[in-house]
Amino acid sequence: MTVRAAMGLPVVGMVGGGQLSRMTHQAGIALGLSLRVLADATHDSAAQVSGAVSIGAHTSLEDLRAFAAGCEVVTFDHEHVPNDLIQALEQDGTSVHPGSVALRHAQDKLVMRERLAGLGVPVPAFCPVATLADVQGFAHHVGWPLVLKAATGGYDGKGVWVVGSADEAAEVVASGVRLLAEELVPLQRELAAVVARSPYGQAAAWPVVETVQSDGICVEVVAPAPDLSEDLALEAQSLALRLADELGVVGVLAVELFQTAEGIVVNELAMRPHNSAHWTIEGSRTSQFEQHLRAVLDYPLGATQMAAPVVVMANLLGGLEEGLDERLHMLFARDPALKVHLYGKEIKPGRKIGHVTALGGDLADVRQRAQQGAHYLRTGEWLQS
Repeated sequence: MTVRAAMGLPVVGMVGGGQLSRMTHQAGIALGLSLRVLADATHDSAAQVSGAVSIGAHTSLEDLRAFAAGCEVVTFDHEHVPNDLIQALEQDGTSVHPGSVALRHAQDKLVMRERLAGLGVPVPAFCPVATLADVQGFAHHVGWPLVLKAATGGYDGKGVWVVGSADEAAEVVASGVRLLAEELVPLQRELAAVVARSPYGQAAAWPVVETVQSDGICVEVVAPAPDLSEDLALEAQSLALRLADELGVVGVLAVELFQTAEGIVVNELAMRPHNSAHWTIEGSRTSQFEQHLRAVLDYPLGATQMAAPVVVMANLLGGLEEGLDERLHMLFARDPALKVHLYGKEIKPGRKIGHVTALGGDLADVRQRAQQGAHYLRTGEWLQS
């Protein structure tokens, strides 16, 4: 069924009411598109700003069907919609991007590892494990410490455990979570290659970025990745573009990578707009959010050139609960070129409530400004220069 809104333009539905939907809605406004949002509650990040919000559960086929009936295409701001429900929507004739076959590789880490290994893509040594004996057998080959991961449902460090002994592994195994074990990769740093692909098969890539993690949460993204050789950057982009094609991804694909002494290794996949590309809102000719909309609608994709030589995005994590408005005043007075994005979320310690982006020509200066902005908004204190 074709659903059209004002000016005869299509209606896109995004399942999930988080900040990714919120920023996709903002990108859609300039395109004249109507973004419908399926949110859990009216106070969700996107539900606060979108004029077309349905309240429902992403685990309910009834709610999903009712939502999809008002949309020309359905997409996602998270990977938690059960795959069998996505298949049911597809069987109904709903246009869903990315589709159920592609999404399995972002929803199930074991499926992803097995498929990538079959394609000859560099991944950590891995093994499905169900018992402590399984973990010990794997450790015999790769050594301790190793990594245990929940096969489904993990994000932002949740569902990932670095264990240094059988005793530490036993507690995780006893939780009953479906697990896989991986070698602990001796990484030099983490990178991300973000691309987009349309149903027509057109694809586009942004520069490879460095992502900085703390306690399993990304705290900073630097574009382009500093001191990354042109050969390795092209290899990472080519790999991401190849995976988008091989897996049939439609929309944005983020490939999280480990850089090691031997080269790059794939860590995770995300088939949606991704934290590692928030910098593109101001830092690229086409943001990841606009590009995702273009891709799922099969529009020609936008240019991905950078708007400045260096762009740094610093995630704003929850800190002081009071006085944020006053701190915004002070920050803008000190550095009016900074761009701040707030997600409308309740402030909780360690929670991503926004991000700060700085652009410029000098890496050290741009990085310090972005870090300064995020730190001040969180704590009310200026970093020492």
